[in-house]
Amino acid sequence: MTDKPQFVGKKVKLGELCEICSGGTPKRSVAEYWKDGTIPWVKIGDMSEKYVSSTEERITDAGFNNSSVKMLEPGTLLYSIFASIGAVSILKIPATTNQAIAGLKIKDDSLDRDFLYHYLKSRESISKSSGRGAAQNNINLTILRNMQVTLPSIEIQRSIVRNLEMISNQVTIAESHLMDLDALVKSRFVEMFGDPIRNPLRMSVSSVEELAAPIKNSMKAGPFGSALKKEVYAESGYKVYGQEQVISGDQFLGNYYIDKAKYEQLNSCKVMPGDVLISLVGTVGKVLILSEDCQPGIINPRLVKIIFDKRKIFPEYFAIAFSLESVRSSLLGRAHGQTMNVLNLGMIKKLKLPVPPISRQKEYLNFVAQVDKSRFVAQQQIEKLQMLYDSLAQEYFGD
Repeated sequence: MTDKPQFVGKKVKLGELCEICSGGTPKRSVAEYWKDGTIPWVKIGDMSEKYVSSTEERITDAGFNNSSVKMLEPGTLLYSIFASIGAVSILKIPATTNQAIAGLKIKDDSLDRDFLYHYLKSRESISKSSGRGAAQNNINLTILRNMQVTLPSIEIQRSIVRNLEMISNQVTIAESHLMDLDALVKSRFVEMFGDPIRNPLRMSVSSVEELAAPIKNSMKAGPFGSALKKEVYAESGYKVYGQEQVISGDQFLGNYYIDKAKYEQLNSCKVMPGDVLISLVGTVGKVLILSEDCQPGIINPRLVKIIFDKRKIFPEYFAIAFSLESVRSSLLGRAHGQTMNVLNLGMIKKLKLPVPPISRQKEYLNFVAQVDKSRFVAQQQIEKLQMLYDSLAQEYFGD
């Protein structure tokens, strides 16, 4: 067990310690602002690790000059303030951000950057409790600037950082093991079935539309945005599934709900266990298979749902095939949105995949099930380490 440094210090407003600003988004409708861009533009999806050294999207000089984005220096802390609030990263590169992210440039030598990183990570639950709005949690720059930071001596700050980094590094190692297991699953797929796009084994090929169950609404995009405006959301009821759940792989995330009347009105978009959900915009092509204990609900406009004919294809086989880089590249090569990655239901329907016999799919999925046992052990280790980190952070930073 790590020794806890004595934590004594004065409370200082974050705005007194840092220059804080938010970013922006150049108009998506202007291709000149995005096409062949070279300026990194950070979204919350890019903040999955401590350091941000690359971004999924880039903007052009014209996009920079005609929007509210700001260039942030390497070493700037990034803090998400909309929707998934409380995500924290540190820039490794000069970059801009969207308006959902605040940039914090430390201006006081009495504050250690890594100390602030861990402090902000520990504040996530508090930030969410300060969030405004029933449909999603937001905080504004005023709330962030007024956040109180207990500031011990720089020596104690660095001692705290060493203890927390020790645990964080172990989490990183365990997460790396999980990534290796994911790579093993994909590698085995290619060994057994070949690359889905090149189809070197000359397997029988079917379009996704042909593989869907022969029932009404087995392939369905979410409702038009006008049918699901913010004012229709409720505090409880039927869940609205969106990109948050699909990108994270966690069907239990999120707090968007609609009432029974709205659910029945949007009945064609309802989801059930075993349905495959696919993200359409931004971080596209992510897949989530709903489990038996999913909440009743609907998909939002940024998702597609598919019910597969299990006599032809298992959802798990499709999900892994769909996650392969060659399939993703093929889809994005057809994406007609020039300013961002966008898929639509029609593109997914036309995608053709090799479909091995059900017996071969079962054989492969049995292998995946064995790998999943190792994944479960690794995930448990990560959860235990995270609990230790949270406990220690609470000791250091808890009010």
